[in-house]
Amino acid sequence: MSLAAYPAYPEYKDSGEGWLENVPSHWETRKLKQLFVEKRHRPNLSLNCGSISFGKVVEKDDERVPHSTKASYQEVLVGEYLVNPLNLNYDLKSLRIGLSDIDVVVSAGYIVLRAQAELNKQYFNYLLHRYDVSYMKLLGSGVRQTISFNHIANSILVAPPLPEQHAIAAFLDDKCERIDEAVRIKEAQIALLRERRQILIQEAVTRGLNPDAPMKDSGIDWIGQIPAHWDLRSIRYAFRFRNNQRIPISASEREGKSGEYPYYGASGIIDYVEDYIFDEDLILIAEDGANLLSKSTPLAFVATGKYWVNNHAHILEPLFKGFEYWAELLSAADYTVYISGSAQPKLTRDRLSSVRVPIPPTAERNAIIDLIKRESLKFSKAITLKQDQITALKEYKTSLINAAVTGKIKVI
Repeated sequence: MSLAAYPAYPEYKDSGEGWLENVPSHWETRKLKQLFVEKRHRPNLSLNCGSISFGKVVEKDDERVPHSTKASYQEVLVGEYLVNPLNLNYDLKSLRIGLSDIDVVVSAGYIVLRAQAELNKQYFNYLLHRYDVSYMKLLGSGVRQTISFNHIANSILVAPPLPEQHAIAAFLDDKCERIDEAVRIKEAQIALLRERRQILIQEAVTRGLNPDAPMKDSGIDWIGQIPAHWDLRSIRYAFRFRNNQRIPISASEREGKSGEYPYYGASGIIDYVEDYIFDEDLILIAEDGANLLSKSTPLAFVATGKYWVNNHAHILEPLFKGFEYWAELLSAADYTVYISGSAQPKLTRDRLSSVRVPIPPTAERNAIIDLIKRESLKFSKAITLKQDQITALKEYKTSLINAAVTGKIKVI
């Protein structure tokens, strides 16, 4: 349903605030300090630590917060609003205001707001998200662009009659849940498409394309049987190890991504720098055994274009033609049995060198690469379609919320 399908209010007035524009003529405009008061700092060591993440107050790991630090934290309770006023210029995408549905303690740098008027808290949660994105992030000054309650106290908000607040909040709760469910379904469909692609291609790179070919046991658990005429060699025979590179990365480069070239670590791009050392497609495998054991990062991935690589990734260059085949094969490999150490498990170069991989004849390798390209394109198109649908749903959700809370559409 498009926004054009909803009726407008019969009369509007100028709100006097640019981000609100015109609002229904019977709605009040109020200063933020008339609706909310800043809660005084109140410590509470009995509560778990928390923070705000994309407009939602969440718990975080207490074990990572020293007792002395937690003692300086302030209380935010169910029904209160948490505002992250720190470093606005470093985070222009995520929502920084949220209505708490849990009791936690948070950094003293945060602002905690309590309603001092009768209002629908969920309606104002939606409205403050809009205020956050459209106005609050423009406030503040200095290098770190941090604000206080005084910066926002005189901000103009809109306050519909209480029955309309209830109705708008209920409408948006229902619509947003429906949209979020549609997004979850499409995200699950994307995950299923990626899984199907992985299974199809892994089958091809380890068993070939001829289902009638005689097979033999590879002696490798994660592979099983391979075509009887395929060779089986260690990585040290099939790949060349390239030297890792290390460069210092400054805080400004990390925060501002000042450079043009990707800086790869063991889990992907971690920074952008002003220079590069590699200008070719290579395969990276994590040295950190903990990541490989938990599979929290890709087992192997391709670095392309011009880039740096740090010393936490093994860099491999295939010695045989057919880069796409080798990239898919190594991304499917199970390295866990080659990891050494317990306190700080690692996949050393020597241990990685001993990993055995199948080597098909060139003609078969080329045929498998053709399948990889063909199937990857097919799955990529299907995934892109789903991603575009998700983007459209999220944009519609944002537009719907903005229109409803500022009275551009009438939902009751």
